[in-house]
Amino acid sequence: MNAESDERPAAAAAGDSAKTEPPLGSKAPHFIKRSRTLHVSWQVGVFIVGLAVVVAGIIMLPLPGPGWLVIFGGMAIWATEFVWAQLVLRWTKRKVTEAAQRALDPKVRRRNIILTTVGLVIIAVLVGVYVWKFGMELPWKVRD
Repeated sequence: MNAESDERPAAAAAGDSAKTEPPLGSKAPHFIKRSRTLHVSWQVGVFIVGLAVVVAGIIMLPLPGPGWLVIFGGMAIWATEFVWAQLVLRWTKRKVTEAAQRALDPKVRRRNIILTTVGLVIIAVLVGVYVWKFGMELPWKVRD
């Protein structure tokens, strides 16, 4: 049984979303897929390159740099060969799209603006009380 026949029941069960998404599977050139040894070597190479990019992204998380962007770049590299990475990226894209839709909802935007305004007012009041009570001095001793 080939990979295409395995995907058909899942695609039919998924409904309309399967029509807009590309099929799962290897994106390797046809001449590489023909030879099992060459294809496995190709997949090992793609895995190592993707792993290097993901590790670089993980290192960038606590350091300055686009850590999450690099991690998703590594996942995209893996997604050229591995179905599990393609599914993770599809799930991530779906969740990001849902979050963007929620953020654009007028009720959510209004609530976020109100919460931000209330937070800024509280911070301004706390800073005002501190300046009124202690003046413009820092809470720690700094010698000039």
